[in-house]
Amino acid sequence: MISIMNIDFIDLLIAMAERRRSLKQEAFLFHQDSAVNAVYVVQEGAIELTRYQEDGSSIILQHAGRHSLVAEASVYSDVYHCHAVAVEPTSVFEVSKATFLGCFREDSEFAQLWAQHLAREVQSARVRSEILSRKTVADRLDGWLAWRNEDLPAKGQWKSVATQIGVSAEALYRELAKRRPA
Repeated sequence: MISIMNIDFIDLLIAMAERRRSLKQEAFLFHQDSAVNAVYVVQEGAIELTRYQEDGSSIILQHAGRHSLVAEASVYSDVYHCHAVAVEPTSVFEVSKATFLGCFREDSEFAQLWAQHLAREVQSARVRSEILSRKTVADRLDGWLAWRNEDLPAKGQWKSVATQIGVSAEALYRELAKRRPA
């Protein structure tokens, strides 16, 4: 058993990485229905998990930025249930699913860190749900900014923010224009 209780779970996965991959903007990390063979941690850039609806619309299930685990629930699936796309030039660390699950089975401290990570992800999902329940664009943006510590991404990524808070890009742009100093 490895003594890892004082190590951050993401740092531990990075140390375990068997490979590093670089992706250009709009490149796929994986496709819906692809076999799940690895766990990924974003080193730099960002990955979005996107699921397309029958009507052609899409929903962003996760926006994974630096030091985020991508599609962690997929480690228990045979195939991915969405697409993972780089929203900017991105690099990821890759740990094979077999290595990950082996550590989970054999090391109780690893398993505990994994459980703590999943608990934090549940908390984040609840925050996202609360943001989406807000009625106005201003309230949703305020909630998103508070959750992200008042950090608005670069202008080229605002459309992604709009999708994450469930509003049109145009509505978000109007709200941002209202907030500009006169």
